[in-house]
Amino acid sequence: MTNDALARARAFVGAARLPEPPPANFNVAKAASFDFDAAKEQATVAGSSIISFVTGVTPEQRKDILNALLLAQLVAKKKVAEPQNLEQLLAWYEEYFDVLSHVGFVIQSKGLARYQEKSQDFEAHEAILDVATVLLAGAPAALALVKTTLEALKKMSADSPWITVFNRESRTAQTIRFQVSLVDRDENAQLLVTLMAFGVQAESRLTQVLFFKFRKNEVTLHHNSGAVTINADVLSSVRAQIAAKLVPFTAAYIEGLPDL
Repeated sequence: MTNDALARARAFVGAARLPEPPPANFNVAKAASFDFDAAKEQATVAGSSIISFVTGVTPEQRKDILNALLLAQLVAKKKVAEPQNLEQLLAWYEEYFDVLSHVGFVIQSKGLARYQEKSQDFEAHEAILDVATVLLAGAPAALALVKTTLEALKKMSADSPWITVFNRESRTAQTIRFQVSLVDRDENAQLLVTLMAFGVQAESRLTQVLFFKFRKNEVTLHHNSGAVTINADVLSSVRAQIAAKLVPFTAAYIEGLPDL
């Protein structure tokens, strides 16, 4: 990795523009109380992203990836604040993936494909599992972790911090965009992120995100998914920069799920 590449990453993060931060009266200590533990399978929500970590991923790596995913969302939100249709959802994701590609994520594809529903009524979490089942066909333990995370989220009350943060950051009047990521290691011990991105456009106002039935003729769901490798040198080189940029947002955007 050349010094020029690292300098470009730092310059990109330094120039990244974020939305106005939330009011300063959020309980900052709340987010800090969640401790990452390499010995545990853990999950967090960061804005509109659900992120699950397998055992063996270090606390520092967990924080780096979570922060990078949140940075990407905030930059996209600054550029496309409230997507109202599929074209704007696509523009939001273009910004999102562009940020990740600048901070060490090796993104293969930035487009969204139409999801083919299997019945007239379906739930978003069913689509997530359909996509995850294909991506993680050779990794049953990883697939089980995705399922466990969704099941834990489904059991939470509608006013839980997890649900509140996720719904607020995922939903506009007639669109939803959310991401589900699994962080693991490949056979060479390199960090590997299974990244699933979803966009929903509806004919009428949406009130929930994951756990209610959509009618096939009333919504259009698109998705992008793939295994994304991470250049650890690039990501670690902008660690402090990204963390500093996110300080005003952390308490309002990040929630840790209790032990899975």
